[in-house]
Amino acid sequence: MQAEKAVEKRMNKRILHLAIPNIISNLSVPLLGVADLALMGHLGTVQDIGAISLGGMIFNFIYWLFGFLRMGTTGFTAQALGKRDFPGMMMHLSKALLVAITTAAILLLLQSPVGWVSFKLVGSSPEVEALTREYYRIRIWAAPATISLYAFTGWFIGMQNTRFPMLLSIVINILNIGFNALFIFVFGMRADGVALGTVLAQYSGLLLALFFFFRYYRKMLNYFTLDGIFHLTAFLRVNGNLFLRTLLLLMALSFFTVASARQSDNILAINTLLLQFFTLFAYFLDGFAYSAEALTGRFIGAADPVRLRRMIRITFLWASGLSLLFAVGYATGHNLLLKVFTNKQDIILGAQEYLHWIILIPLVTFPAFIWDGVFIGATASKQMRNVMIVATAGCFFPVYLLTVNPMGNHGLWLTFILFMATRSVLMTRMAKKSIPRLQ
Repeated sequence: MQAEKAVEKRMNKRILHLAIPNIISNLSVPLLGVADLALMGHLGTVQDIGAISLGGMIFNFIYWLFGFLRMGTTGFTAQALGKRDFPGMMMHLSKALLVAITTAAILLLLQSPVGWVSFKLVGSSPEVEALTREYYRIRIWAAPATISLYAFTGWFIGMQNTRFPMLLSIVINILNIGFNALFIFVFGMRADGVALGTVLAQYSGLLLALFFFFRYYRKMLNYFTLDGIFHLTAFLRVNGNLFLRTLLLLMALSFFTVASARQSDNILAINTLLLQFFTLFAYFLDGFAYSAEALTGRFIGAADPVRLRRMIRITFLWASGLSLLFAVGYATGHNLLLKVFTNKQDIILGAQEYLHWIILIPLVTFPAFIWDGVFIGATASKQMRNVMIVATAGCFFPVYLLTVNPMGNHGLWLTFILFMATRSVLMTRMAKKSIPRLQ
C-alpha cells in the first residue's frame, strides 16, 4: 500500500512539474494584448485600436493553423525519448524546423494574396484598413521566427522540458511590450510600431530558443544526418491530420462569432465577454493537456502501459477537480468576473441570462482537453481528425440550424456545448482502440 502511494505521489509530481510551467506560460499570453490595447488606448486613435485588433485577429487565425507543428513535434519527440532513440529526437526537431522554414517562406511569398483575402473577409473603414495593411505588411516578416518557435516549443515539451517554453513565452511577451513602448513613446510610431515590436520580440525569442538548444542539448547534434531530415512521410501525414483538425475547430469557433454578430451588436458583445470564461478555463486545462502529451509519448515509446494508464487516470482526476472548481467559481463569482471584463452595465445584465451555459463549459469540455493531449502524445492524429469532422459536420452545424430560430442565442450556446461534449464522448469511446498500449 505504501509503495503504491509513493508511486502515485511521484506521478503527481511529474504531472505538475510539466503542467504548472505551461499554465504560467498560457497566462502570460493575454498580458501582451492588454498592454497593446492600453498603449493605443491612451496614445493612439480609435483607428489605431481597430487596426491592432483586426491585424491581431488575422495573424491569430494564420498562426493558430500552424499549431499542428507544435503538437506533432511533441508526440514524435516524446515517443523517441521513451525509446531512448537519440537520432530520432534530433531528426524530429530537424524535420519540424524544415517544415517551419518552408511554410514560412511560402507564406512570405504569398503575403499579397493572403492579405487580400484577409482584408476582404474583415470589413472596416478605409482609415482602419489602411493602418491594418501597414500593420500586416510589417508583422508578416515575423513568420519565420513565429513558426520556428512552434517547432522548438513542441520539441522542448516532447523532451519533458516545459520550463523553456514558459521562459520563452514570458521573455517574448515582456520584450514585445518593451519594444512597443519604445516605438510608441520614443519614436512616435502608432500601429506600425506595435507590429515592429512584435517582429523584433519574435526573433529575440527564436535566438533565445537557439541559445537553450545549443547550451543544453548541443550533444544532440551528433545524431543529425542530412539523409534522415528528408524522411517526412509519417511526419507530414500526422501533421496534415492535425492541420485539418485545427482548421475545423477554427471554423466552428469563428462561426460562433459570426453567428453572434448576425443576431445583434449587443449579443456579439455578450458572447465575446462570456467566451473569456471558456478561454480562462482553457489556459489552466491546456497545462495538463501539454503534460499528457509529453508523458503519453514517453510511456508509449518506453512500452510502459502501466505508467501510461496511471498517468491518464491521475491527469483526469486533476482535470475533473479543476473543472468542478471552475464551475463552482463561475456559479458564485460570475458578477465579479464580469465586472473585471467590462464596466458596461447593460452587457453585464444581458450576460446573466446565459450564465448557466458558462457553468456547464468546464464540466463538459475537460475530457476533450485531456484526450487531445493523450492522442497528440500517441500521434493518433487520424482519430483526432475524424472526431473533429463528426463534431463539426455532424453536430455543430446541424444543431445550430435546428435551434437558432426557436432558441436564439440560447441555441447558439447549446450548439457550442454539444459540440464540445461530442468531442469529449467520442474521444473517450475511441481511446482504447486509438492509443497503443492502452488496451
